[in-house]
Amino acid sequence: MRTRTLIIVSLAAALFAAPAMAQFAAGMQSGMEVGPTGMGMPGGGQGRATRGPADCSQSANPGQCRARQEAHQKTFEACKDKVGAELRQCMHAQAQRADCAQARSPQQCQARKHAYAACRGQTGAKFASCVERRLPATGCSGASDAALCAQHEKARTLCADKNGAEHLQCLRDVLAPGR
Repeated sequence: MRTRTLIIVSLAAALFAAPAMAQFAAGMQSGMEVGPTGMGMPGGGQGRATRGPADCSQSANPGQCRARQEAHQKTFEACKDKVGAELRQCMHAQAQRADCAQARSPQQCQARKHAYAACRGQTGAKFASCVERRLPATGCSGASDAALCAQHEKARTLCADKNGAEHLQCLRDVLAPGR
C-alpha cells in the first residue's frame, strides 16, 4: 500500500513539475542563462535585458541603422563588467562620446548630450525629469498628426515639474481627460 501511494505521489509531482521544466528549457534555448539566484536571466545573468539586433535591411536608412547598432555594441562592451552607480557613470561617459554627426538629427543629439551632462548627478525619475526639462521642444510642423503632437507637447510642458506616479497621473489627466 505504501509503495503504491509513493509511486502515485511521485508521478503526480513529476507531472506537476513538467511544465515548469519545459519553460526553463525553452528559456535556456532562447538565450536565457541561469543567474546567481538560480533563476533564468536574460543577457548572460547580468540583470540587463537584451534585445536582438534589428534587421537593418528593412530600415529606411540601413547605413545609419548599422552605425547605431555598432555604437550601442561599443557602449555595452565598454560597460559590460560594471554594475550600479559605476554602470550609470560608464553609460553617461559613453553617451558623451557619441558622434552626433552620424545621428538622424544632429541638433537633437547635441541637445541631449548637453542635457545629460547637466543632469549627471541625478538618478532615476529625477534624472529623466531633469533631461526632459532641458531638452528643447521638437516642434510639430513635421509630425504626421500635428494635433496629437501638440497635445503631447502640452502634456510635457504641464507635467514637467512632477515626478513618478504624480507625473504619470498628470499625463493621464492631460492626454485622456475623461477616463
